[in-house]
Order: sequence, then C-alpha cells, then structure tokens
Amino acid sequence: MEEFFFKLSIMLVPGLLAITCHEVSHGFVAWRYGDPTAKMLGRLTLNPLKHVDPFGTVILPIFLVIVNSPFLFGWAKPVPVVFENLRKPKTDMIWVSLAGPVTNLLLAVISALLYRLIRFGGAPDSSLENFVLLPLIYMLLFSVKFNLFLALFNLIPVPPLDGGRVVVGMLPYRLSLQYARLEPYGMFILFALLLFGDISGKIILPLINLFFSLLIGY
Repeated sequence: MEEFFFKLSIMLVPGLLAITCHEVSHGFVAWRYGDPTAKMLGRLTLNPLKHVDPFGTVILPIFLVIVNSPFLFGWAKPVPVVFENLRKPKTDMIWVSLAGPVTNLLLAVISALLYRLIRFGGAPDSSLENFVLLPLIYMLLFSVKFNLFLALFNLIPVPPLDGGRVVVGMLPYRLSLQYARLEPYGMFILFALLLFGDISGKIILPLINLFFSLLIGY
C-alpha cells in the first residue's frame, strides 16, 4: 500500500498537468482560429477539475498503478471543437489537432531540462535535499515519459486521434471525406492495431525509449 501511494504521488501532478495542457492547447488554438466553443464553456483553464474524466483520469490510471503496469495511460475530457467555426476548417484542423501533441513534446523537453539542471548540481548531500529533490527527480522523469507517450500515441493516424485529424486535413477533399468516415470505427481500428499489430511494443515504446534517452542523456 505504501508503494502504491508513493507511485500515485509521483505520477499525479505531472500526469494531470500533461493531459490538462494537452486539452487546453487544442481549445486555445481553436479559439485563435475562430472557434470560441472551448472558451465559452470555460475549458481554457489549467484547473484540472474542469477537464477530469472519471474513467480516463481517475479509474484507469489508478488501476494501472495497482497492477504495476509498465506504462501509465489516461486522458481528460476532450475539449469541444466545432471545426465548422474555424476560418479555414480543413487546414486549421491540422494546427488545432497538432497543438496537443506539440504541447506534450514541449512539456517533455522542459521536464528533461529541469531534470538535467537538478542532476548537474550533483547528488543530494543532506537528508532534507534527499527528501525534496529525489521525489522531484522521479516526477520529472515520469513527466518526460508520460508526455512522450501522450504525444506519440495521439499522433497515430487514426481518427478520432489527433494524428487521424491531421491526415484528414492534409488529404485532398474527396479522400479526406472518405478518411473522416472512419472516425466512428476509429477506436475499434486502434484497439485492433494495439492488440494484433502490437504497434505499442514495436513502434511507440521503442520511440519513447529513444527520445527519453536523447532528452535525459543516457
């Protein structure tokens, strides 16, 4: 039980920050491109309570911690975007969709830089520094991995994931309409790729480990 609460305390803040910033960035870019929906609904806030999804933000992550899952996964309530309100719906969709993964990549880089800054100072030389810095180091390392996971996972080119909507925005009009029709079946396609194609083990996790090593420096 003690280990469970330790893991939860390490993952809670960076995890909430990652999924909250991901959703807020979608809404903010949509607002800048002409769709005020997220702003009117009060979703352009870093208050995580506005974005919590009971299952994706609370139940699933806690379950994964309990079963000692090798990775933590979760999500917030999607920020509503009415693409028809955008000034150039087809092309603006690309930037709105990319906003979330790009934000997570930036958070991963910032976390890695803070980690390097702390480690540059050497190992903690007192019990107080050990008590404060070690948990912070663990939080930063988790933040790097979790943000990399969110960015790469959401870039899978299957609607309704961000990568799928980027593809819809980039394809010629007729092809984009046909590709967009996959959205109602997107989660089934995604689960099939994860279960039978093992894209997590063959593509996502190796990429996470590669970028993690580059950012952290080992």
